[in-house]
Amino acid sequence: MTCFPVVCEVESVMLEMQDPKTGVKSQPQRLVITTIPHAITGEDIVAWLTNCYSIEAEEAWALGTMLVAFGYIYPLQDHKRLVIKPDASLYRFQTPYFWPAQQWPVEDTDYAIYLAKRNIRKKGTLELYEQVQYNSLHKWMNHKWDFIVMQAKEQYRAGKERKKPDRVVFDCQERAYWVVHRPPVRHTHYRNFEEYFYTHRQTRTINAKFTAAYSVTYNKHDPFLAPCLPSNPWVTDDVTYWLLNMANVEIPTKMRVERWTFSFGELLSDPRGRDDFRLFLKKEFSGENLAFWEACEDLKWGTAATMNDKAQTFLTRGAPRWINIDGKTMEVTVKGLKHPHRYVLDAAQTHIFMLMKKDSFGRYLKSPVFKDTQKRAICPDQHMFRSVLCVCESVVSTVEHVVCTVVTTVKLQLNAESQMAACPF
Repeated sequence: MTCFPVVCEVESVMLEMQDPKTGVKSQPQRLVITTIPHAITGEDIVAWLTNCYSIEAEEAWALGTMLVAFGYIYPLQDHKRLVIKPDASLYRFQTPYFWPAQQWPVEDTDYAIYLAKRNIRKKGTLELYEQVQYNSLHKWMNHKWDFIVMQAKEQYRAGKERKKPDRVVFDCQERAYWVVHRPPVRHTHYRNFEEYFYTHRQTRTINAKFTAAYSVTYNKHDPFLAPCLPSNPWVTDDVTYWLLNMANVEIPTKMRVERWTFSFGELLSDPRGRDDFRLFLKKEFSGENLAFWEACEDLKWGTAATMNDKAQTFLTRGAPRWINIDGKTMEVTVKGLKHPHRYVLDAAQTHIFMLMKKDSFGRYLKSPVFKDTQKRAICPDQHMFRSVLCVCESVVSTVEHVVCTVVTTVKLQLNAESQMAACPF
């Protein structure tokens, strides 16, 4: 039996499958009344895997099903069944933008916008599991639901401007991505056992896939799985690790800089990463975006007395650090400021966050600022401490020396006492 390609080579397998000359043959296929370009059939996928890797048909089917389950290939007809059917069922290759290797963080806001857009397109007719997720997110994110619906309407209008085949393909790609990567359902009440069972079965599958992907990404950064460099201060009493990873250290470590590339959230959660990102934004004359995001975070955990000052600084037209947000978001924010609360700027903050995430973050990772920081980052060598055997031998020798010293002292005292006893005076 020939072994399957290892998981780290899945991307190379996908590139081979899409090769125009030697890959899986694709052709336009009619789906209802729309012609879908570059469609492939399940039987062609299984046949290609069988011939290319010299494996049995059952093994090829299992490998194809794995590619579908992880989102590299998606079905055009039965979206909910993430398996390969070895027949004339239609599939397409997922665009590399949605491949798991990109490691896009799964966020509730993005999924809520997608469900709201799908709800508009389907006029309220969602799948059972989608309706459950939609209701749950609506309750949990009620404080910024107006912003979510507004973003969904804008994306829906932009989608209608595409040609119909392109629109159908993009909808299928997006739906396939969220079928695999959608976040788990938050605690809610279910109408019947069927709804509860179906939702939790899907949630367990997604959690298992997310846990596996997370473990691969953060393997070297988990102190339980990989050693701390240069050493674990709780074990060795050496505080070098803490000094190298202080909040605003001048030169960060390579491991720390590597975490910034995992997601935009990782970058913002590190004060040193924010400083580096702030330097990049200043060179692009958009530093007010990060400043506004930080001001909103301070408002959530600080005092409400600074709310008006922050609004005057960032939201008033012509203000020194005015942020450019769309009219709908500004309207929602200004309306909320009439009855201010701790989360009144959430809609504007989310808009700026998404703007930085989808626009500035990608350019930052390719910028000279990040590359210079990455080049200067240090990689400390692991401290070499003596083995347990050497330590034990040292302790034994020390104890022997102490014992010998005590015995010698006692003998001298006994000799002195005996001499004093023998002396008549």
